[in-house]
Amino acid sequence: MAGLNCGVTLALLGGLLLGAALLPRRAEASEIALPPGSGLTVSIKPGTLSVARPCYILFSKTPTIMLSIKSGEKKTFSFMCQNPENHFVIEIHKNIDCVSGRCPFGEVQLQPPTSALPALNRTFIWDIQAHKSIGLELQFSMPRLRQIGPGESCPDGVTHSISGRTNAAMVKIGTFCSNGTVSRIKMQERVKMALHLPWFHDRNVSGFSIANRSSIKRLCIIESVFEGEGSATLMSANYPDGFPEDELMTWQFVIPPHLRASVSFLHFNVSNCEKKEERVEYYIPGSTTNPEVYKLADKQPGNMAGNFNLSLQGCDQDAQNPGILRLKFQVLVQHPQNESYITYTVDLSNERATSLTIEPRPVKLSRKFVPGCFVCLESRACSTNLTLTPGSKHKISFLCDDLTRLWMNAKQTISCMDHRSCHRKSYLLQVPRDILQLPVQLHDFSWKLLVPKDKLSLALVPAEKLQQDTRERICNTSFSYLMASSSSSPGQDLYFGYFCSGGSIEQIQVKQNMSVTLRTFSPSFQQEVSKQGLKVSFIPHFKEEGVFTVTPDTKSKVYLRTPNWERGLPSLNSVSWNISVPNDQVACLTFVKEQTGLVCQTGRAFMIIQDQRTQAEEVFTLEEMLPKPSFHHHNFWVNVSNCSPVSGKQLNLLFQVSLTPRTIVGKRRKTRAWL
Repeated sequence: MAGLNCGVTLALLGGLLLGAALLPRRAEASEIALPPGSGLTVSIKPGTLSVARPCYILFSKTPTIMLSIKSGEKKTFSFMCQNPENHFVIEIHKNIDCVSGRCPFGEVQLQPPTSALPALNRTFIWDIQAHKSIGLELQFSMPRLRQIGPGESCPDGVTHSISGRTNAAMVKIGTFCSNGTVSRIKMQERVKMALHLPWFHDRNVSGFSIANRSSIKRLCIIESVFEGEGSATLMSANYPDGFPEDELMTWQFVIPPHLRASVSFLHFNVSNCEKKEERVEYYIPGSTTNPEVYKLADKQPGNMAGNFNLSLQGCDQDAQNPGILRLKFQVLVQHPQNESYITYTVDLSNERATSLTIEPRPVKLSRKFVPGCFVCLESRACSTNLTLTPGSKHKISFLCDDLTRLWMNAKQTISCMDHRSCHRKSYLLQVPRDILQLPVQLHDFSWKLLVPKDKLSLALVPAEKLQQDTRERICNTSFSYLMASSSSSPGQDLYFGYFCSGGSIEQIQVKQNMSVTLRTFSPSFQQEVSKQGLKVSFIPHFKEEGVFTVTPDTKSKVYLRTPNWERGLPSLNSVSWNISVPNDQVACLTFVKEQTGLVCQTGRAFMIIQDQRTQAEEVFTLEEMLPKPSFHHHNFWVNVSNCSPVSGKQLNLLFQVSLTPRTIVGKRRKTRAWL
């Protein structure tokens, strides 16, 4: 019996020890004492982090999930788990009454100090109230603050949330991280400042002080100080929600005098105004029209030297449909470049329906600070892209560290709607000098050529004969012409291809409307400007989609191919080549492939080769074998007419023409006959 009792006792003792081991271990006890009259309240409450096992605060031998300590109280407590930072947060709230008592201006202390608090995520909140006529200023010592938007977070987890008051409502001024440009925030009547510190952060200073200021007569003023090049992104109060109705908010920017500042609106919305008008106002150094007033949709000022102010003014909104006013913008500060002191005049007053767009080239984004690249109209209205419209003279300058980051695209429309007035008229397709003088590379200059349907066609004659770009002979020039014709019928547009100078094509005739795009590939285009130029004429209408006039060079082969090379010649289209043969030469016509691979669904596809002197012609069906190489002593035609092909079995034809002196060809034929 004694043995049995001993065994039971040992088993019971082992179970108790095991149970004690499984119980959550308590963290060390903490004590918080708040001085009487300090205006402090400390609250410990559950955090937002979802944790499987619960944790409790043990206070006066009673488990609880919340604990509040008021001014003049002292409480000792502990946590019934080893990781309370995953379960609880602590808020330290301090009311500062500047209405009935003296306002504690100067540096704000962290009370209680972080060393006296348990290691929890903690938020210090200062709620400062003053008389309506008193302005309160928060001054931030180094590092200054950087505003962040919704969904963004601070790298070190330390955030500053600042609110103000308008009438009876609290207004969120913004959320901020460290390492920015915001040095001071001024508000009226009431300020609420919240400093959030993660549990592992050992910061022991608030980082700001409070100063007394006279009435600012607006919602708030934010000061942003730049020491050198950089950028700042800022937002209107309550962003992304609506800016308070009929309020005024100002940003003051302190810029070193040797730098230049530009403003870009990244996102904005306007409300439905019943009275007044929403606007932004600038006080700019040296301006004779201060304040300069802009609509939110306007291009904002750039290339500004020295300090300046920007203010956002709301309006009286429609009670039934107020809409929403909000603004997110960026200020970019950088060194001026030599080009920023040069003004270029672009005269489009006499240009026929010409527009010019200067814009950034597509580039990979970089995380490092990259100076802005702006185009400025009249030296002040700066933006990353600018479109100059026809009918006016424009004065532009550039605020950009590297002008190769920009390029230009221009468009011009030449139309003839009355065939009687413009028959045989001609125009020169040439880039205007005012555009060529700009220090930015031209990317595209596109001409849209319009003719009355079935009345007139187009003829293009280049300043220098053209070469068609093919895989066998690639264009290696600094620019090319991209040519295409447009049709009112779906799927009937013709892409003729790329053409460059230095070839054998003397003229291109097109049946209907077409576009010609001069595209540059390198800055050396400026040295080859004399080679550019196409004369376009309105000529009597003809039925073929295109006619190429070709005079082969005796020194090299000419490669020619049908339009729409990658997609195939459209159904029922016809294209011709008028090939000239010098008197002392013989032309050899060779097709690169033996078969086209074409399969017709309806109709027939054929090719006609006709001698222009004798009118003798040969007809070939393009679904069968292509003809063998043939020799031509006189000018001749090559005509290709398509059927309605089966999908995937399109017509693509590539051929070459080469010249040989007649004596050599005669000797070859005699040798073959003798053999």
